[in-house]
Amino acid sequence: MPDTTTRGARAPRADALRNREHLLATAEQHFAEHGVGGSLDAIAKRAGVGAGTLYRHFPTREALLAALLTARDDALVARRDSLRAGRDDGTVDAGDALHGWLAAVIDWAGAFDGLPGPLRAATLTSDSPLATTCQGFVTVTEEFLDAARRDGAARSDVRARDLFLAALATSWVRGAALADDDSADGLAALTRRGWQARPATAGDGA
Repeated sequence: MPDTTTRGARAPRADALRNREHLLATAEQHFAEHGVGGSLDAIAKRAGVGAGTLYRHFPTREALLAALLTARDDALVARRDSLRAGRDDGTVDAGDALHGWLAAVIDWAGAFDGLPGPLRAATLTSDSPLATTCQGFVTVTEEFLDAARRDGAARSDVRARDLFLAALATSWVRGAALADDDSADGLAALTRRGWQARPATAGDGA
């Protein structure tokens, strides 16, 4: 099919792409400094564009956050694939893999101060641009959880959705006023003890 697009029509698309990437870079810096509650109008002003330009690219705060998180996918995919692959000899401890994946989610949700809040809210609706992102994480968590169940490392009554929410809660704890350097690791360990399968004992049912 011949290309009927004129040279004059290409420029706005290139400009729009540059504006979008510049807004994302500015938003990432602004949220890193002020948390995800930082003013969107302030982001536009800092980027040197009008607020209308920002809202044309990202109509809501959730849309902007979803785009910023998508830009971080490569590192997270690498961690997921490494956990799937297991050790150098090809063996995989499914329980350790699940724990490692939840640790990756905790780190991901801590990209910006206050991020766990919008992510948790997105699990309650299908309308938020973050809802699809969260569902993807629940799906991958289910994959690791299923493998841990098959290996007898995880309880059968544990749900992937609950583990994802627990990871968000642990990420939130990192910034809580009462937290110290050990709080998040302690909560992650407590969560692991909750989903781990109990070893059989002599008194268990026949």
